[in-house]
Amino acid sequence: MLTVGAEVAVRLVKAGRTKVRYPAVVVRDDGTRAVVRAPWAGEGTRDFGFVRFEAGDVFTEHYWRDRWYAVKEVRAADGVLKGWYCDITRPAETGPDGLAIEDLDLDLWVSADGATILRLDEDEFEESGLRDRDPAAAKAACAALDELESLARAGGLAGVLG
Repeated sequence: MLTVGAEVAVRLVKAGRTKVRYPAVVVRDDGTRAVVRAPWAGEGTRDFGFVRFEAGDVFTEHYWRDRWYAVKEVRAADGVLKGWYCDITRPAETGPDGLAIEDLDLDLWVSADGATILRLDEDEFEESGLRDRDPAAAKAACAALDELESLARAGGLAGVLG
């Protein structure tokens, strides 16, 4: 388990390469789910059209060791909730440095008011070749995306975040 209050590294891996690595502070860890908090780790502003991630944004990130997704609550610098960005991933792995997460390309965005729920990057997922390389992982990834979308449409992600 990760130590509450400790700074750890979060490493997002995609196609065998580290896509991004950033520091985060451990909020809690019960052995199954680790929660960390980190400022927006990107350079500058990233405008997706449906949300902007920018300097000062704070991400409270929920990673499970037994689920195929991660849920990131996104708040502006003033504390206003922007929404939840969900990554479909293999179950998180922890080590002495922190968390390692393998991104499987599929994503889900849920706006703060729950009115906008978007499935993202399904084209990238199909192009990744995961269905051919690892059919079981591809099936688990698609099921995870469906589960998160269903939860979001049934009243939000509060239940999964507890």
